[in-house]
Amino acid sequence: MGMGVSRKSKVMADINVTPLVDVMLVLLIIFMVTAPLLQQGIDVNLPETASSGIQTSDEPFILVITKEGQISAGSVSIALAEIRTRIDAIFKTRKNKQLYIQADKKTEYGVVAEVMAEARAAGVFNISLVTILRNKP
Repeated sequence: MGMGVSRKSKVMADINVTPLVDVMLVLLIIFMVTAPLLQQGIDVNLPETASSGIQTSDEPFILVITKEGQISAGSVSIALAEIRTRIDAIFKTRKNKQLYIQADKKTEYGVVAEVMAEARAAGVFNISLVTILRNKP
């Protein structure tokens, strides 16, 4: 029968991995090109802070920080250097050590971070920042 086709050809049972290797190499090149682009950042000079051990808290105490950096508890003004001793004295007798910081949105980040660090150094670890809930448009 003259066409040259033989009935004795075997079926190949191996998987052809060449297309798989081609796809994997293309993906590898794409990831190698895009990975450095994803690691961009902004250099920020973060403030240095100090902290100490952990304790629990219960009753809230509010510190108010104005945009000028003035700190007050109720109507009493507190200097930044006195915060640790004042908070330590206030929370010695309290069972629940919870502190709320109500800072103006134009307050410098460093001032808020220093107040939080001093509170942590005084043994207050449950610190919350007070915000206003934004209305949905």
